[in-house]
Amino acid sequence: MQGPSSPLATHAVTESASRGRVFPEPGAASQPPFETDRDRILNSMSFRRLRHKTQVFVTDLGDHFRTRLTHTLEVQIQAERLAGLLNLNDRLAGAIAMAHDLGHPPFGHAGEEALAELMNGHGGFEHNVQSLRVVDYLEHPYPDFRGLNLSFELRESLIKHRTRYDKPGAAPPDPTAKDLLDTGPQPPLEGQVANLADAIAYTLHDIEDGLVEGALNESTINASRLWREASSETRTRHPQAPIEAIRRPILDEIARRLHEDATNESNQRIRAADVKSVDDVRRTPDDLVGFSGDMQAAIDELQGVLLQAVYRNHRVIRMDAKAKHLIRDLFEAYLGQPELMPQRYSARVREQGVHRVICDYIAGMTDRFCQEEHRQLFAPFHLG
Repeated sequence: MQGPSSPLATHAVTESASRGRVFPEPGAASQPPFETDRDRILNSMSFRRLRHKTQVFVTDLGDHFRTRLTHTLEVQIQAERLAGLLNLNDRLAGAIAMAHDLGHPPFGHAGEEALAELMNGHGGFEHNVQSLRVVDYLEHPYPDFRGLNLSFELRESLIKHRTRYDKPGAAPPDPTAKDLLDTGPQPPLEGQVANLADAIAYTLHDIEDGLVEGALNESTINASRLWREASSETRTRHPQAPIEAIRRPILDEIARRLHEDATNESNQRIRAADVKSVDDVRRTPDDLVGFSGDMQAAIDELQGVLLQAVYRNHRVIRMDAKAKHLIRDLFEAYLGQPELMPQRYSARVREQGVHRVICDYIAGMTDRFCQEEHRQLFAPFHLG
């Protein structure tokens, strides 16, 4: 974190300038507000459940693949590092990263696609909107208010979070989020940093997971200019080493290049936009944190390699199809008989509608709980 020798930029979110929380908490002033946010996210059940939610490869395939939790931790580290390089509030950027996927359902993007289809005409489903719903409503460990009562800036950044795999507008946010959107089209720079950190993290770890799974090999990944340039020195020094032995220093070099490029490009954009405050940032029409055109082209090329070799790998496609089948089966079962859900969920049906309640319940499931629930509901009885 920044120390006294590196003051925050004027366009950063300072602890003292936070717009605060929905519910006043005089006792919470004993520690910095974004540290309180981080602690509450860390201690939430939704955060712990990320451990058993898919990132790309279902964890049943092995113990060494990323999960939604390890992805989140990698995004947090990338966000804090990049925020520090830009003299922004790294504590806030890290807390946003910790919360950014709390609304993700089981089985990664396949689960999200299934719920979006099932919720079509019933308010829709989009995991960023759901993340805000998690912290504002579904988590409720405090008796004096519903939700975690997180800071305005963190909640604003959740509802405005976007990467190439997000679908803004797929589900309208709750009307109570109107004040978060009325500030302008952009989140604070710390929120934009979390967006970019998400892209950096999944680009790096999807390469490694693809290599571990066997969907990628060195010949395939060498189609990426970014990989070729970053691997050149390491491969020259270790010409006979298997890719498994040298992948980590190559990925570290890619990360260094991405951070250097993003820092230079973002500083140029910030200077050109002449932003002096957080509100100036919110009103800008375009992202101020991002990569240069040349680096973005290199990342797009690399993502194209990953799309063909990893995301469209037959094992991933088969897992996605199975996951969607499981989720559809459960949704239809609960729709026909809401009492199959725990009472704390079925009791909300009259107030919130059966579709939304079922969506909340399934979105909160882990991969393995979803599979076990399906087995409990659909496996035949074994009578002695």
